[in-house]
Amino acid sequence: MKRMKKMLVLALGTVMMISLLAGCSGGEKKADNGGKTWVIATDTVFKPFEYTDADGNFVGIDVDLLAAIAEDQGFNYELKSLGWDSAIAACQSKQADGMIAGASITDERKESGWIFSDGYYNATQSMAVMADSDIQGFEDLKGKTVAVKIGTMGASYAESLADQYGFTISSVEDSPTMYQKVTGGQAVGCFEDTPIMLTAIKEGGKDLPLKVLENTANEGADYGFAIFNEENQELIDMFNAGLKSIKDNGKYDEIVNKYLGE
Repeated sequence: MKRMKKMLVLALGTVMMISLLAGCSGGEKKADNGGKTWVIATDTVFKPFEYTDADGNFVGIDVDLLAAIAEDQGFNYELKSLGWDSAIAACQSKQADGMIAGASITDERKESGWIFSDGYYNATQSMAVMADSDIQGFEDLKGKTVAVKIGTMGASYAESLADQYGFTISSVEDSPTMYQKVTGGQAVGCFEDTPIMLTAIKEGGKDLPLKVLENTANEGADYGFAIFNEENQELIDMFNAGLKSIKDNGKYDEIVNKYLGE
């Protein structure tokens, strides 16, 4: 009888130990993904970095990069397509934890509270005009109007040139409206990130008869993932680690080439 009791005690102890180890294992797994689902805000129309495809799926370089990095680092996230201004506002009000939307890394933004990851893509900004336009450069803009998208590097670039070349700026909420300003004759040109305009013009065909003036490009800047709250530094650290990993294993090039070509 005593032997049976001893064996029962040992069995119960083994079960408890197994349960304890299982609990520890589950805790470690939870800690790996931060124990939460991170809310990531993004733009709605910034092709080829974020946009909706013909099947209604939200896709793009930023979308795929985030998915690859999250998988590499083992964290969960919810991507919310809000639009540029709303994405920033959501992060600033702590309704979102981070933002990925082709946001250029600048000192001005850092000083205003943006906390950036390492750069993940370098983009210049340029001016586009109608394909049959006589405008050949900034010198031809005096007394004319150009369109920009509010809060973007393209807008900042145009603003830095406006006084020097004597043109007026018309600001809009999104890229499609900006292009419509030009094709509709309300503006003679528009300023935008070069890869964005090249993609839009290529895919727009006859519906978007614009051309990018190569002699209007600036030096450019890196895009970065951003947070607006130091408490979310863990998210930046995971993004940086994951970015390095997917660059090393070739996944990064695979994603970029998928949308921009070799």
